[in-house]
Amino acid sequence: MAMSRAGVPPDCYTLPIVLKAVSQICAVSLTRQLHTVAIRYGLELNKFCESGFIRLYLKAGEFGNARKMFDENPERKLGSWNAIIGGLSQGGRDREAVDMFMELKRSGLKPDGVSMVCVTSACGRLGDLELGVQLHKCVLQAKSLERMDVVMSNSLVDMYGKCGRMDLAHRVFLGMNERNVSSWTSMIVGYAMHGQVDDALEFFQCMRDAGVRPNDVTFVGVLSACMHGGNVQDGKYYFKMMKGDCKIKPKLQHYGCMVDLLGRAGLLDEAKEVVEGMPMKPNVVIWGCLMGACEKYGNVMMAEWVAKHLIELEPWNDGAYVVLSNIYACKGLWDDVDRIRGIMKERNLSKFPGYSLATSAD
Repeated sequence: MAMSRAGVPPDCYTLPIVLKAVSQICAVSLTRQLHTVAIRYGLELNKFCESGFIRLYLKAGEFGNARKMFDENPERKLGSWNAIIGGLSQGGRDREAVDMFMELKRSGLKPDGVSMVCVTSACGRLGDLELGVQLHKCVLQAKSLERMDVVMSNSLVDMYGKCGRMDLAHRVFLGMNERNVSSWTSMIVGYAMHGQVDDALEFFQCMRDAGVRPNDVTFVGVLSACMHGGNVQDGKYYFKMMKGDCKIKPKLQHYGCMVDLLGRAGLLDEAKEVVEGMPMKPNVVIWGCLMGACEKYGNVMMAEWVAKHLIELEPWNDGAYVVLSNIYACKGLWDDVDRIRGIMKERNLSKFPGYSLATSAD
């Protein structure tokens, strides 16, 4: 700002630095002002400025402005392609990111490591194994990527894991010359995601034996594995390890795993203690896990307590009323069932009816 007030115009070196600073605060109005400044001084098509603006617009959710800026330059550089592919992927528009990557290939430009990491991540979230295998081949064939770095390898491990091919993820992992915490974590999370509990916990032990320090995401994978396997004692052990030996402060996801683990095992009082001891407010997912456990084990008193919190968070959602009504019905508390139905009618809440699809006999 002082530079601008002094009458000194920005150049192709100044503006990208400012854009990086602005990206930390993600201010849309300031981005537009800087875009106006770039146009005034003829810098909007500079490859560093253009990619910086595209990233900023995408980070702010301004997908239309990002695409407009991208389309207006007929001689766009690889950095701009990477910016829009990465931004779309990070913004949850994975199919658009993949489509943009295909356009990049058709344009004649050669994707680099950044391009491949962005599109591989998008492909993993889509669960598109066929495309993922094709991308892996592109990586192996690219001369500039003959020796894959750890980031590229990690993205492949993650992609194969999300697509359910842990055998291929393991193959990539074994072929890595260098591994970091993300490499190990991707394998652990992948195994946990697909219910391969023993493999996930074994990999975690191998990670510890290799001297690699786990992070908070690693423990999400470990606790998820314990949750899927119903390993209550292991879950308690690793949760204690995370807070004690590893000095990692549990986040909402870790508490959610513990509540779900204890709830599924019928340890509702312990699950309640975890919820009450959380340093942050439980979200709908955590309350929902506990409510599901109350329904499974027919715990009326705790279900009423959980329903109160769920209704406070989402008064428009009929889910808590429906589950509570089901619990009352299972216990033969028909007066309470009628009371809940009366409340739902009064608040204009109604359960969407279920339906079945007719199928052909042949």
